[in-house]
Amino acid sequence: MRKNPQEFDWGTVGLNFGNWDEKKIWALNIPESTLDISELEWHLDCPFWENDSGVEYSVTPREVLEKISGTTNEQEKVENADTKHPIDIYFNKNKWLVLDGIHRLAKLYAAGAERVRVRIITADTLPLVSTGEPIEMPTWWNKS
Repeated sequence: MRKNPQEFDWGTVGLNFGNWDEKKIWALNIPESTLDISELEWHLDCPFWENDSGVEYSVTPREVLEKISGTTNEQEKVENADTKHPIDIYFNKNKWLVLDGIHRLAKLYAAGAERVRVRIITADTLPLVSTGEPIEMPTWWNKS
């Protein structure tokens, strides 16, 4: 049974450090390493994506992989994801958080990958990619 995305607890995700600029991340010259995909699998159950009607924060990557109705746009993005690029991650709230590469993660997961190539954004590097703005959370999410 599909969960109501409005019941998702965004407080568990670890987006408490502000927003970032993906283009700045891409420009970083940082080394690659590998990580067990199981460390990132929790992302597949977060409603990061919008449905085909444009409702933000309503679709999880796992639902896209399951090809549920209303996820065609995100299915196409996963299918076209270029996995030659590593996934950019940051350690926060005792887990790895994907800053760039959730579509690649979903594609690699669907392909049965056990390890993924990653680039680790450190606390020292984070200010270089920060926008200085808070992350725009779903309007229905209550932070209390």
